[in-house]
Amino acid sequence: MLVLVINCGSSSVKYQVRDTEGSIEDTQVIAKGLIENIGTKIPNHTEALEIMAKNLEEPLHGKTIDAIGHRVVQGGDIFTEPVLIDEDVLQKIDDLSPLAPLHNPAHVLGIKAATETYPGVPQVAVFDNAFHSTMPEHVYRYAVPEKFYTDYGVRRYGAHGTSHDYVTGIAAEFLGINRDDFNGIIAHLGNGASITAVQGGKCLDTSMGYTPLAGLVMGTRSGDIDPSVLTALMMRDPELTPAKMDHILNKESGLLAIAGNNDMRAVVEAMESGDERAKLALDMTSYRLAKYIGGYHVAVGGAQALVFTAGIGENSSPFRALVGERLGALGIKLDPELNSVRSDAPQIISTEDSAIPVLVIPTNEEKAIAEATVEVVNS
Repeated sequence: MLVLVINCGSSSVKYQVRDTEGSIEDTQVIAKGLIENIGTKIPNHTEALEIMAKNLEEPLHGKTIDAIGHRVVQGGDIFTEPVLIDEDVLQKIDDLSPLAPLHNPAHVLGIKAATETYPGVPQVAVFDNAFHSTMPEHVYRYAVPEKFYTDYGVRRYGAHGTSHDYVTGIAAEFLGINRDDFNGIIAHLGNGASITAVQGGKCLDTSMGYTPLAGLVMGTRSGDIDPSVLTALMMRDPELTPAKMDHILNKESGLLAIAGNNDMRAVVEAMESGDERAKLALDMTSYRLAKYIGGYHVAVGGAQALVFTAGIGENSSPFRALVGERLGALGIKLDPELNSVRSDAPQIISTEDSAIPVLVIPTNEEKAIAEATVEVVNS
């Protein structure tokens, strides 16, 4: 089966075609690409997918797409597993847009565009928050009036679940632990970043909340902040509308606000050159992450491993080192030499006497989405 995996953003489409012939777990990448500047150079998502289809003609050699898997950030508490997309599912994804205003609207456009470009091809939605649906109520609820929860669905949902789920399975297998017995901490660190406490192979807690804004300091997102800061500022300055404040917290905060750049590589280079703002940004970011690691170590009753994944987690050894320096109280120690090695395979970067192993595991959300798509279509 040829599966087209699509990840639609508001101005971009990332895609990958995987051949699942043989076992589902053995999918091979046939083609991949990224189309940007939607809304400026490219009018809309439909035209973007037409460009994508044309780009795929040569690598597919006349073969046809059998199924399409879409990454969808937010399924609320309606969708806790991948589903075949129909009009009802599409409408519900759209209705859930307030929970992921930067993502779900784009996913809806992408699904509609894929329907036009590949009519009749089954499409599956794989939800980023589904892995987090196992959080118990005392973890996902906020201490706010009941009406907020019952009428507006205000609770913690999390994100990056497809990645956290995939990496959890790889980590347990790598360590020779049955997944159902695995307790760990997964740090998915990219421009968007989240950390998950895994207990018994399932999500117990995660740093992102009602939207993907909460938790860690990210590239352009603030992460955790006192809500009273926002209400106080909006009451003082009439120009700070809810929409403007939302934009500031999501697009103008995080590393960008403190260091002037949201690219971790550039921030690390600036710090190494003596830039005090860059140092402050990395101190804040590594401190916040270490604090979550300590809390989640307690939450799962003692983690069996700490795992770094995603763009920063996999590639920034300096940032991993900064985090590692803050984990001495847990007995966690990174090996500088092992930490400096880049690999496409899972690897241990901790010392032999570290209290628990620290791993770097490349994530593969596209592979996970393709596997889920095949399972749904075949069922």
